[in-house]
Amino acid sequence: MDRIGNEFKFLQTAVGLRQQRMELLSTNIANADTPNYKARDFSFKEVLAQANGVQKGLGDTQLTLTSARHIPAAATGPLQFSPQYRLPTQNSLDGNTVEMDVERVAFADNTMQYQTTLTLLDGKIKSMLSALQPN
Repeated sequence: MDRIGNEFKFLQTAVGLRQQRMELLSTNIANADTPNYKARDFSFKEVLAQANGVQKGLGDTQLTLTSARHIPAAATGPLQFSPQYRLPTQNSLDGNTVEMDVERVAFADNTMQYQTTLTLLDGKIKSMLSALQPN
């Protein structure tokens, strides 16, 4: 079962991060006219690397077994990252750093990447289902 879980871990993490980024970009777009609102974003590549253990994060938890009949269990620490403020190319008079063109392009790109990741996940599930079907 661990092998099946490992197959899906990367794509599950990628979909979750894409969804979080989509929410963040939506918030930026929604606050485009809010005075002194600071646009935020995060580097998908860096956060995904952190989530997959390339960079150090919180430690994982292992349960101590006190009986041979106990089921071994482990938990991964939660992903910790904070979005960074985006530097505007052109400052606005009201202090708002949302640039609609930048936000729209980032949102469209993230949406496309999100759909691509879901397509890959769907393909993995279909290939596993076909392997389980009798001939």
